[in-house]
Amino acid sequence: MGSDCSSVVAEELHVLAVDDSLVDRKVIERLLKISSCKVTAVESGRRALQYLGLDGEKSSVGFDGLKVNLIMTDYSMPGMTGYELLKKIKSSSNLREIPVVIMSSEKVLARIDRCLEEGAQEFLVKPVNRSDVKRLRDIILQGYENDENKGSQKRKLQDLSPTSCFARDLTPLKSASASASSQQSCLKRPRL
Repeated sequence: MGSDCSSVVAEELHVLAVDDSLVDRKVIERLLKISSCKVTAVESGRRALQYLGLDGEKSSVGFDGLKVNLIMTDYSMPGMTGYELLKKIKSSSNLREIPVVIMSSEKVLARIDRCLEEGAQEFLVKPVNRSDVKRLRDIILQGYENDENKGSQKRKLQDLSPTSCFARDLTPLKSASASASSQQSCLKRPRL
């Protein structure tokens, strides 16, 4: 049944990509589509809130009515940062379970810690590559398979391997065999 579930979920997997840079939006959109995801790309945090129905306007409705399974957002954007968007999403009782991934071209540890503490699923350092997107997709699919198998409505990410760079892990990278690209493209939260 697992593979049947994966194929059904893969068809429905929908990512909201938020980035003020047209070039970065197009790159993320292409990577997600190559990984068999449906993508809605928007240019700002405000536009993302509008899409999600969190802008406070009664007439606000998602562009196409698709359920969002993952939100990927740039950290540095004018008007509303990715961190501010994350806080709004995590404060919403309807949307707080949607995983949010923050992306940035800067490795600022205080920024990374703050995002992870606020509820970000992961913090990726740009440029994001295809293997990053594939792992994200696989984690989401694994969460849905676990939900279906256990009859739960919540994602079960604690079953993920601690060596996965997208698993929210409180231990630092320990494996000397971890690939250099994995270490550069994702950051783990250090032990406090």
